[in-house]
Amino acid sequence: MASVSATTPIELVERVYAALPGNVEIARDRLNRPLTLTEKILVNHLADPQNQELERGDSYADFHPDRVAMQDATAQMALLQFMTAGLPEVAVPSTVHCDHLIQAKVGAKIDLGVAVDTNAEVYDFLKSVSANYGIGFWGPGSGIIHQVVLENYAFPGGMMIGTDSHTPNAGGLGMVAIGVGGADAVDVMTGFAWNVKWPKVIGVKLTGTLSDWSSPKDVILEVARQLTVKGGTGAIVEYFGAGADSISATGKATICNMGAEIGATTSVFGYDQNMSQYLKATGREAIADAADKVSDHLRADHGADYDQLLEINLDDLKPLINGPHTPDLAHKVGAGVGEAARANDWPLVPSAALIGSCTNSSYEDITRAASIARQAAAKGLTAKIDLMITPGSEQTRATIERDGLLADLEAIGATVLANACGPCIGQWSRPESITSASNTIVTSFNRNFPKRNDGSPNTLAFVTSPDTVMAIALSGRLDFDPTVDTITAPDGTEVSLDAPVGQILPDAGYDPGEDTFTAPPADGHDVPIAVSPT
Repeated sequence: MASVSATTPIELVERVYAALPGNVEIARDRLNRPLTLTEKILVNHLADPQNQELERGDSYADFHPDRVAMQDATAQMALLQFMTAGLPEVAVPSTVHCDHLIQAKVGAKIDLGVAVDTNAEVYDFLKSVSANYGIGFWGPGSGIIHQVVLENYAFPGGMMIGTDSHTPNAGGLGMVAIGVGGADAVDVMTGFAWNVKWPKVIGVKLTGTLSDWSSPKDVILEVARQLTVKGGTGAIVEYFGAGADSISATGKATICNMGAEIGATTSVFGYDQNMSQYLKATGREAIADAADKVSDHLRADHGADYDQLLEINLDDLKPLINGPHTPDLAHKVGAGVGEAARANDWPLVPSAALIGSCTNSSYEDITRAASIARQAAAKGLTAKIDLMITPGSEQTRATIERDGLLADLEAIGATVLANACGPCIGQWSRPESITSASNTIVTSFNRNFPKRNDGSPNTLAFVTSPDTVMAIALSGRLDFDPTVDTITAPDGTEVSLDAPVGQILPDAGYDPGEDTFTAPPADGHDVPIAVSPT
């Protein structure tokens, strides 16, 4: 039976780790060279480690992932397919997450209520099927699938598949997490191996340390600049080096999340103390302790060989803003994007600024944004354009509300949206008076191709860090550079913004907020499947 709860059972993790040393040794013997972390995790999830061909970019391999996650839009067809298999329950731990069907329009409470009413038949169907077949169900308001997975299910050295392209977010905890289609999810849920081409491995060596206005988001924007939107195709991007170890687990997740924008199969970081601390802060001390015992196998071997190698010195990395219409069109914040905007007739006064989503809604992200908001409020500044905040999960929302961070953001005019994908995936209702004309928006989201956010081809979307989004919202200018430019306060004084100050983890621990998880009953076979209309 598949064990499904609101977290990954330690027994599952221990089974993965028990097999890890032996399978790593098999791979070292067969390949006769040091291994990347990617290879260690993949070999440990092979159906046949002894005989499977291991040629990068050529061999097709059968894997057995540890779990499956599905968002509500793609889960519907996947579960209908699974129901035809005639099995009493799923073969691996699986979860459904209701995050895609909530439209942003007014604010969190009203928007969520409208979604619950509008999508009642979908939610009832997903909840009843989940109960019937042993699947965990995260209801509307729980948060975005990838953030919920990071907070509850991801673990170092694990392997999962999810029916959404940004499943690689879990790489922030050292997991090989791959976005797939519903048919692949059904294969795994029915107990079949998952077949896919053995990926190449692109290494990204990080040195130095991020500081001032530079953030983890700038790392992946720089990688996108170098590799382009197709540069990661057929490969897993593996980050390593002292610079990688200096980045928080949620910062690592931001970087891995946007690996989808360069076409990568997934992205992953090696296990370190930042991951251990995050696991403990989110109630998974036992998993951290287990990972510590096999930590050498949860990092690349010294001298591991990569198909391609990039090196980025974090000391030299400056804030970037990428777009519009493609995440690899990189500009330096300020004069760089300003010059491009004037050359291409992009509006320099944005119509909206948005912070959050699965990519950038961690406690650290929000504390940095709130630190800017506090100093702005103290100097009489408020947002000059619409500013919207999307918490990534109910746990994140409850924690940042408890700690006064939402109040800091609301004090400068921010609107808090529901814990859902919302504007990141086009679930954003905007007035035609705005979308009918050329307009720019700045977001800390992941994807910015035409029509992505509001369905309008006239909206030009730029992706950047939450810090830069906040600075642009306060200045009202796309070409604002917070490192050198000033903002005129209501009293006529010129205000400089100090660099943001963040806190990686909450001192008082995470507040779980409202319990939105429904575990399947021990025997849910008698639960009627809710189908409306019948």
